Amino acid sequence: MELAIKNRIAPTTQNFLTSKPKVKSLRVFSVKCITSLSSSDVAATGVADRPWKTSDARLVLEDGSVWRAKSFGARGTQVGEVVFNTSLTGYQEILTDPSYAGQFVLMTNPHIGNTGVNFDDEESRQCFLAGLVIRSLSISTSNWRCTKALGDYLLERNLMGIYDVDTRAITRRLRQDGSLIGVLTTEESKTDEELLEMSRSWDIVGIDLISGVTCTAPYEWVDKTDPEWDFNCEGRGDIYHVIAYDFGIKHNILRRLSSYGCKITVVPSNWPASETLKMKPDGVLFSNGPGDPSAVPYAVKTVKELLGNVPVFGICMGHQLLGQALGGKTFKMKFGHHGGNHPVRNLVANRVEISAQNHNYAVDPASLPKGVEVTHINLNDGSCAGLAFPALNVISLQYHPEASPGPHDSDSVFGEFIKLMKEVKQKA
Repeated sequence: MELAIKNRIAPTTQNFLTSKPKVKSLRVFSVKCITSLSSSDVAATGVADRPWKTSDARLVLEDGSVWRAKSFGARGTQVGEVVFNTSLTGYQEILTDPSYAGQFVLMTNPHIGNTGVNFDDEESRQCFLAGLVIRSLSISTSNWRCTKALGDYLLERNLMGIYDVDTRAITRRLRQDGSLIGVLTTEESKTDEELLEMSRSWDIVGIDLISGVTCTAPYEWVDKTDPEWDFNCEGRGDIYHVIAYDFGIKHNILRRLSSYGCKITVVPSNWPASETLKMKPDGVLFSNGPGDPSAVPYAVKTVKELLGNVPVFGICMGHQLLGQALGGKTFKMKFGHHGGNHPVRNLVANRVEISAQNHNYAVDPASLPKGVEVTHINLNDGSCAGLAFPALNVISLQYHPEASPGPHDSDSVFGEFIKLMKEVKQKA
């Protein structure tokens, strides 16, 4: 191959706002290929093989839009609901949050993967979400706890991911039209029309997703927050026995309760209330979890049977189940709350807390009976973010006080649960 290089002088102007622009000389090189490679040359040199990854995946949304991207992790075809998360950090905790079962998580933070993954940041035993959508995949990792790259992590867990897609445009579409069902594929044999039909024939509403993420048998939890990371380590008092219903519980909820002095027994989502009462707990926790609370009437029945018999604390899905058990209604939000930067007004303490949230459903406060108090309000849209029913020793939050990822502003609610159990125990 022969290259011809031309050298010419080109004038440029600077300071366009002056009346007499200064002219400087700029040396410009033109490079022109005057011969082409033959097919034998290509075969011998491999020059025709592109040294970068090309688009090999598609995300087809139910509104008919098709987004070409590059794949990483597992390959294949998957369907799910597309939601966006505004957290700046914590992608591994998000990947292992069971509340994302059945959903594609789109990260609005453009650069993902730079810290790799590590065992300590796992929030459950596996990844339950349908796939990961990001703008830019880091080509290297740099963190002292990193054990492997994000792409290898997803591949080992048979989880699909795509990058080099316009996440800002998709996010704007989701904010405008609401959460959309999508199909993610790396299979070129499937047409866009086939994928669109798949997205329009699947729905996440009314599906019991909790049964796919809960534990299968009771177990004891003993791990506390590592002292190196414990941000609220004042002295703990008495030990209280808490039964934690696993609707998709995150490990850090259990760590925080344990750090506050609780002995914890985790039970499956279908564990009978009668068996719980036989264990004589000091309190019951109803955990976070995925999907539609109206799709799990058995869980609402359990909550109803425990109300008034023992102090209860609900988080996320547990908050929604309590709302229904108390006689209220829940509804599906337009695009939900997903992120680590949501402002909430704590009406009891008269302060604003920045919170970590992950839910697509909310409790309608207007449907709640007399005596139920709204204790927290989401300042972005005014939705109900917390409840209390003093007559039945009930407290709940719509968001995640344990964070992971997210701020620690609401961690004190675990102390409030301890205080509630202590007061009821002293009256007994």
